[in-house]
Amino acid sequence: MRKIAVVEGDGIGHEVIPVARSVLEMLHPEFDFFPVEVGYGMWERTGCPCADKEIRELKGADAILFGAITTPPMKDYQSVVLRIRKALDLYANLRPVPGNGFDIMIVRENTEGLYSGIEEAGPDRATTLRVVSRHGTERIVRAAIRLARERSGLLTIGHKANVIKSDVFFRDICLAEAKAAGIPYNDKFIDALSLDLLQHPKNYNVVVTTNMFGDILSDVASYLVGGLGLVPSANIGDQYALFEPVHGSAPDIAGKNIANPIAAIRSAVMLLDYLGDKAGAVRAETAIETVLAQGIRTRDLGGSAGTQEFGNAVLKVLRQQM
Repeated sequence: MRKIAVVEGDGIGHEVIPVARSVLEMLHPEFDFFPVEVGYGMWERTGCPCADKEIRELKGADAILFGAITTPPMKDYQSVVLRIRKALDLYANLRPVPGNGFDIMIVRENTEGLYSGIEEAGPDRATTLRVVSRHGTERIVRAAIRLARERSGLLTIGHKANVIKSDVFFRDICLAEAKAAGIPYNDKFIDALSLDLLQHPKNYNVVVTTNMFGDILSDVASYLVGGLGLVPSANIGDQYALFEPVHGSAPDIAGKNIANPIAAIRSAVMLLDYLGDKAGAVRAETAIETVLAQGIRTRDLGGSAGTQEFGNAVLKVLRQQM
C-alpha cells in the first residue's frame, strides 16, 4: 500500500490541496493518506513551523503532496521549504511548462545557490552566501541530461557566467557533462534566456540552471500557459519525492473559494507519474482539459467557478471516465 503524506500548509493550500487529494483518492482509494502539519500556522500555535517529528513523518511516505507555505520576513523564522528540501535531499526541482507546440521542462538545482541558508544580518549589512558545489552541479545536470535523453531534446544551460564566478563554475561543469553524454546542448545568459524563452518557446526542451535563477525563470515561463495557478512542480531526490504547486500561499485570497486548484491537481498528476501510474496521470490531466473545454474556469482564467466547484467538475469527469 502506498503511503501519501498530505501537507496543506498555509493560505490557499487548505483549499487547493484537498481538491488534489480527492483526485488521488478517486483514482487510488487503496492509498493510505495521512496529514502532516507544517508552516506558519503551526508556528503561530507552537512556536515551531517544522520539527524533527514532522520530518520523520515525511520520510515515512512514498510521496508527499505539498501545499503552499507562508514564510514571513522575520529573522528568527526558519524556512519550512528549505528545511524539508535539505532534510530529504530533494535536489532536483522539476517544473514542466507544456503548451501549444512546445513542451519545456525547467530543471532547477534545489538545495544550494542563494537558498543555501547561510546568512547573516546586521544593522548596516545583510549577506547570503551563494553556494555552488561540484557535487550539487554534477547531480543536477546529470538529472537534466537524463530528461533530455528521454525526451530526445536539446539541453539548455542557463547561467550568468559573464558576471558571476560561481556561474562560470556551474556552466563549465554542465558543459563538460553534456559533452561527455553526447547530447545536443547550448548555453545562454539567464537574462537573455528569460526573454527568448517567452518569445520562442518552441526552441526549448530541457533547461537546467541554478536555484534562484530556476525559481525566477519557471515563474516567468508560467506566463506561456496562463499563470502560476496552472503550473505544478516536483522536488525529487534519490530517496524521497515531494509535489507542490508553484504558486504561493496567497493569504489575500485564502478562504474565499476563488483559488485555482489546477496547479495542485497537476502536482498530483506528477505524483502519480512518479509512482508509476502513467495511465492515472493521463486520466487526471485529461479531466482538467475536459473541464476547461467545457468553459468551467476560475476567476484568474476569466471564469466564475470557485475552487471547490472546479474540483467537483474534475471529479465528475473522472467518474464518467471510470
